[in-house]
Amino acid sequence: MQKLNFPFYTFRFKNSENKVSIFDGIRKKFIILTPEEWVRQHVVQFLLEEKKYPKSLINVEKVLMVNGLRKRYDVVVFNPDGTIFILIECKAPGVKISQATFDQIARYNMTLEAEFLMVTNGLNHYFCLMDFENEKYEFLKELPDYSETKKNIENRI
Repeated sequence: MQKLNFPFYTFRFKNSENKVSIFDGIRKKFIILTPEEWVRQHVVQFLLEEKKYPKSLINVEKVLMVNGLRKRYDVVVFNPDGTIFILIECKAPGVKISQATFDQIARYNMTLEAEFLMVTNGLNHYFCLMDFENEKYEFLKELPDYSETKKNIENRI
């Protein structure tokens, strides 16, 4: 698989029926290794290792309803209260991040209402803070670490 713009992480692989699978520690099972899955697994490791989010707050590939249609998000990070903190859209490295990609995650977020968005193809990463009042998003240099979010939560109490 292609080298991505993330730190080096160690993964578990298995080969079955001439297909390579990668172990997903969130879903606790092997998943067929596609270019998009390669990016998704790097994102999960990035959240765990670099940003220090607890595994219990991360969810991968679940169905949601958007305008009556079944859609599937790639990765979300929950707040401890169950609301969604970060919504992440992963694309394969060969897929260019375009306005259509941002439109897709924005449509999903109308339902999910995450505070932060991340769009990545493993090579280019974009981070956004939502401004629901003005119906727009602001680009950021990076996502907050979990320790920063804990302080914000504690300050709200």
